[in-house]
Amino acid sequence: MNKKMDKDKLVATFSIVAANPETGEVGVAVQSKFLAVGSVVPWAKANVGAVATQSWANTAYGPEGLEFLEKGLSPDEVIDKLIADDPGRSLRQVAVVNADGEASAFTGHECYDWAGHKIGKHHSCQGNILVSEETVSEMSRAFEESEGPLAERLLIAISAAQHAGGDSRGKQSAAVYVLQEGAGYGGYNDVKVDLRVDDHPEPIEELRRLYELHKMYAAPSEEKLAIEENVLETVVEQLVKVELLESLDHSSYDEEVKEALKTFVLRENFDDHWSEEALIDESVLKYLKKQ
Repeated sequence: MNKKMDKDKLVATFSIVAANPETGEVGVAVQSKFLAVGSVVPWAKANVGAVATQSWANTAYGPEGLEFLEKGLSPDEVIDKLIADDPGRSLRQVAVVNADGEASAFTGHECYDWAGHKIGKHHSCQGNILVSEETVSEMSRAFEESEGPLAERLLIAISAAQHAGGDSRGKQSAAVYVLQEGAGYGGYNDVKVDLRVDDHPEPIEELRRLYELHKMYAAPSEEKLAIEENVLETVVEQLVKVELLESLDHSSYDEEVKEALKTFVLRENFDDHWSEEALIDESVLKYLKKQ
């Protein structure tokens, strides 16, 4: 590829690849001044690992890297294999982490400044055309100091990276992609979190908003509230507002209220949150109150 191409046409990106060996989660989070970066950079496979390919991204690095990991190669060996016969390797940036949390990264010597990577416990952070090295170091620090599900830690990390300077050309898109065996919808696949913001003035903030919605839809809250007294009153009022009940005149959780609430829950895709008992998921009640 011709390095003399207009710099504004380059894919300037920062990302993190990470794994949690205790939970089996593997994933990638990324932000860039590039349309739909989530369609290019992140690759992952449950019980195998994750790959981020960027800076004149060679998308073949994704599936090939995962295939090498699955064959038992170390992340260092995977990167050596990927770049060995690639004539554009001097402009590439790639990071690999396996399911055990071993990570490796490569930044070609012709990547535009600032470009580089930082490998830490169970992760690697990398970026190119950044304001400074601090973007990557803060991303790594934030990840190591965070707790919770891998997706949340990845979002914390890229948020810290952006606050530290981020992409020198600005912001446009972001994505978070996390896999865990059996963690997909209905338990039928391994895709635990797959969220993308393809074009937005504040892509990371929008990605965090989508993640909060994802949490609400994906997993029923542990808190179930009895539909009585104030909760009953709120449920009835809101169901009238959304035109699923005709009257406020309901002093108990009768069949009419129950059917109206069930219609709302299923219509809004809270299938897994429904209870045939006189109980409502706290997250569903919060959502209902916003209508």
